[in-house]
Amino acid sequence: MQNRETIETIINNMVMAPEEGRYVYCIADSAQSVHLGKIGIDGNEVYTVPYNNICALVHKCNAEPYKSDDPEVVKAWVISHDRVIQTAWEKWGNVLPINFDTIIKEVSANSAEQNLVAWLAGEYEGLRNVLQRVKNKVEFGIQISWDPRGVAQQIMRTNKEIQKMESEIAGKSKGLAYMHRQKIEGLLKQQMETGADAYFRDFFGRIKQVVDEIKIEKTKKPENGLQMILNVACLVERDKSQDLGQALDSINNLENFSVRFIGPWPPYSFVSRG
Repeated sequence: MQNRETIETIINNMVMAPEEGRYVYCIADSAQSVHLGKIGIDGNEVYTVPYNNICALVHKCNAEPYKSDDPEVVKAWVISHDRVIQTAWEKWGNVLPINFDTIIKEVSANSAEQNLVAWLAGEYEGLRNVLQRVKNKVEFGIQISWDPRGVAQQIMRTNKEIQKMESEIAGKSKGLAYMHRQKIEGLLKQQMETGADAYFRDFFGRIKQVVDEIKIEKTKKPENGLQMILNVACLVERDKSQDLGQALDSINNLENFSVRFIGPWPPYSFVSRG
């Protein structure tokens, strides 16, 4: 009886060892087996797990998601994740970024690292093809905004229908003048919406001509009085990025428009997996 109670007590008090995992940052176009130092999330040692002529950059971890109620902690994790990808990109020149918090875990008799190698083997052809597709290419983010007040003033100066309606206000009563103003505002709003759509198609077309791939992103809220009308990610060959810059300069020189051109980055928007 005493022995049974002792065994039950031991079992109840046991702390089960967590499952092991491998946190995956990216796939690199290299067969090197190297350690890159403690540059990973929370200072973890980052190293490569090779398969054939590619490798995964990983750190050892518990097979549990990275979770925190503190947004600053999460932000620091994401920055560390991206820094490892950037380091690999600078070292080997061609990587496939993996989504944040992608963890390969041990299953049954197979360790996490064995499962990672098995995954690399099973996905090898697809990974190799994507690496070939993005080789010598970089990603840029492009955001084009306009000054809605300046655009509205330009329309008021050049639109004949609005000019005519403006000239008719002077001879009308206060009530009719108010109604006339409402019509002008409605017409102005319609003209701006039509213009925004036309400019979007125009700018998108100009950019598309000088890049390999383009992906539309959600526009962001107005900032500093400017309204974003186009937000895209582009994949372009390294030696052709100057052509993209020239196309954007021509847009940036337009009255009431501004361009934000950020990068180059690894091809996050075009190869992200996980």
